[in-house]
Amino acid sequence: MLLFARGSPTTALSTSDLKAGVLSVLEALGPRSRVLVLPPDITRFHSRAGELTRFVWEHLGDRVAAILPALGTHTPMSADEIRRMYGDIPPSLFRAHDFRNDAITVGTIAADTVAGFAGSRCRFEWPAQVNRLLVDGGFDCILSIGQVVPHEVAGMANHAKNIFVGTGGAAGINGSHFIGAVCGMERIMGRADTPVRRLFDHAGRAFIPNAPITYLLTVIDTDGTTVRGLFAGPDRECFERAAALSQSVNITLLDRPIRKAVVYLDPQEYRSAWLGNKAIYRTRMALADAGELIVLAPGVCRFGEDPAIDRFIRAYGYCGTPAVMRAVAADPALAENLGAAAHLIHGSGEGRFTVTYCPGALTKAEIEGVHFHYGELDTMAGRYDPARLSAGWNVMPDGEEIFYIPNPALGLWAERSKF
Repeated sequence: MLLFARGSPTTALSTSDLKAGVLSVLEALGPRSRVLVLPPDITRFHSRAGELTRFVWEHLGDRVAAILPALGTHTPMSADEIRRMYGDIPPSLFRAHDFRNDAITVGTIAADTVAGFAGSRCRFEWPAQVNRLLVDGGFDCILSIGQVVPHEVAGMANHAKNIFVGTGGAAGINGSHFIGAVCGMERIMGRADTPVRRLFDHAGRAFIPNAPITYLLTVIDTDGTTVRGLFAGPDRECFERAAALSQSVNITLLDRPIRKAVVYLDPQEYRSAWLGNKAIYRTRMALADAGELIVLAPGVCRFGEDPAIDRFIRAYGYCGTPAVMRAVAADPALAENLGAAAHLIHGSGEGRFTVTYCPGALTKAEIEGVHFHYGELDTMAGRYDPARLSAGWNVMPDGEEIFYIPNPALGLWAERSKF
């Protein structure tokens, strides 16, 4: 059932269009007295979810009882980030999700069912976990707001992922990420029907069928500003519509592989390799064998968003799937943190292409310690100046050809023959 649907590859929704869409959804939902809003955090700043959340609050006032950014494993937002993304909404409304302590298990999917979703690539029980507020908060409306865009774990971001990862617990997040990793990103990214998506959908139907969740989903073009669509509803139909549109506007298919890609990570959005490795995820199907990916990362100062995960990354590095699987088998601690193991797989070039990381606040030894090449930021940014490059193909003054991506979170790039 759709409560609102507007969008196409040529649509450009204005701020007033978005506000009208939100108000239309709220009117369709009818009177609500206690509302929980689940928007993304600052890493999805371009989603326009901050504005949508503000429209909800402006219209409902004190009926908005809490706002819980769907952090997943990300670092809680600072007061400045909340103000930047959500404007003048009272800070007292915001709650910080703690994935290690705030989640409860609402049900468990059997190992055989997980294996069925994963094509027998893995077999273990998976706990469906959500922040306890969703179950015990006494809300008569939960608005899950966010952007549908290609994603390395679920295939396409948002919808039930916002619930079971964004507000999920450690075991649920770890397991779902590992399933996605062992099933292979190339089989998953940019697709709406994936093993992990089936897992989340099954959990929603089986364990929280009566949760009063309504999804408000945006589709943003790869320019980071043009809103191509807004879709809302309580079931999967709004996601399917948004995913189809996102596949049209957020996936760039190339007729030839990229020999050298340069990706820029905005320091206000990317402060860890955990987030910044979208530069690797979203370009891997476009990079040529023996190609090079250069990551300009002025804000990156750590590897993991979580100290425990950071330690695993430093211990094992981005060493490729076979080595990670051996490590999982040999190290019980890593086996208990499968999300970290999945991230190590996601961030590896698998020996097929090289990654040159140019961080603002990590040393050469630290970068090389996780199996990346190190690039000195000022030198690389001087040659590949983001202010002078255009998105897509560029030819440097000396004739070198590169492909430039100003924000990897906004899309997926693939060689046509590999997608």
